[in-house]
Amino acid sequence: MTTNAELRERDLKRVWHPCTQMKDHEFLPLIPIKSGKGVWLEDFDGNRYIDAVSSWWVNLFGHSHPYINDAIKSQIEQLEHVILAGFTHEPVVRLSERLAEVTPAGLNKCFYADNGSSAVEVALKMSFHYWRNSGQPNKTRFINLSNSYHGETLGALAVGDVALYKETYNALLKPVINVPGPDCFHREAGESWEAYCRRQFAHMEETLQKHAHETAAVIIEPLVQCAGSMRMHHPVYLKLLREACDRHGVHLIADEIAVGFGRTGTMFACEQADISPDFLCLSKGLTAGYLPLSVVMTHDFIYDAFYDDYATMRAFLHSHSYTGNPIGCSVALATLDLFQNQPVIEQNKQLAACMREHTAHFEDHPNVAEVRQTGMILAIEMVQDKASRAPFPWQERRGIRVYEHALKNQALLRPLGNVIYFMPPYVISEDEIAHLAKVAWDGLQLAVKD
Repeated sequence: MTTNAELRERDLKRVWHPCTQMKDHEFLPLIPIKSGKGVWLEDFDGNRYIDAVSSWWVNLFGHSHPYINDAIKSQIEQLEHVILAGFTHEPVVRLSERLAEVTPAGLNKCFYADNGSSAVEVALKMSFHYWRNSGQPNKTRFINLSNSYHGETLGALAVGDVALYKETYNALLKPVINVPGPDCFHREAGESWEAYCRRQFAHMEETLQKHAHETAAVIIEPLVQCAGSMRMHHPVYLKLLREACDRHGVHLIADEIAVGFGRTGTMFACEQADISPDFLCLSKGLTAGYLPLSVVMTHDFIYDAFYDDYATMRAFLHSHSYTGNPIGCSVALATLDLFQNQPVIEQNKQLAACMREHTAHFEDHPNVAEVRQTGMILAIEMVQDKASRAPFPWQERRGIRVYEHALKNQALLRPLGNVIYFMPPYVISEDEIAHLAKVAWDGLQLAVKD
């Protein structure tokens, strides 16, 4: 019989894990997972864990969902994969039709890739290439926001701004124009989220006035900068940005890879500002945590700039081997079915209120600077000093203490630095939320001790 210890030993001989200093596993044991059901994961020794982070923000409806499982089984019996160049299949056609129905207005064309970073690469290249095809080859630069994150392939990494991921590889990356963002953690005492975001937008307006002639697009994570410590902003910033991009003739890329499909309280974050971007990047929840698939959605006018005789060499020559994989598309269709057939968004509002209720007392903790929430994403920021908001030195890795405590108490809570956060599957119960809050509170108490 396989045990945790046996699988750990075999793993460490061969597997290099993502976003990990492997030496940590000398004191922080790997957790081998045997099975998952609903919000629960179970290891080979029978220990169980609530997946409070949706397995890196991908899982929407819990592990081993019977409806999605059946969709995979049915598709495998018909077609597992086929090249999407010169061929097509029913799942990719149906998925594209369904996505055009549920996303913001005008996003009528779908270009598929394998993961979120790849989707961002597609959007960047497509925007750049659009301007080239449109007779404006000088528009080659991109504007990003401070503290932003868009993935770890080179193009996506270039338009991010989290030093932890980017700094080492700067010599490989195309320079971008960085603008102070609307992160509401930095607002003045008594200042509303909306007022702060309006004030911060002056930086973007000034940058667009100066650089629009050479800029292809602005890229933004709507409402929540997830990898950037779950920092949040008001929808008004998106509305102002859409208006400014239109005035200055610059594309708007909305990276909803982490925040799409109900995470922010609406199906897509852009809905809260009533805007439609020029490019919408989707992945993660697109397949409810089952399979790698991503899509870039765009408008007819973008598509039309590439539509010409072959000899003009205006085609978008970008591809991935598993583009539009039929099994992935079938899972995405099943995911959309669940949204259509169940009151998911309404139920999430109740769950979000429950999360808020069970974490309200964290606000009074002397080592908590802020408890912030957007829909089904809630973050608790640990600091050394509440009054000054001085952070703990990152070298102390206080968040790891919360993680270790949680694992001993049936919870997978994987903090971002010193930020504890909940981003659970939508099938979590109120009792399970209460348990997570209790574990997080006790973990916080341990983490802030000297």
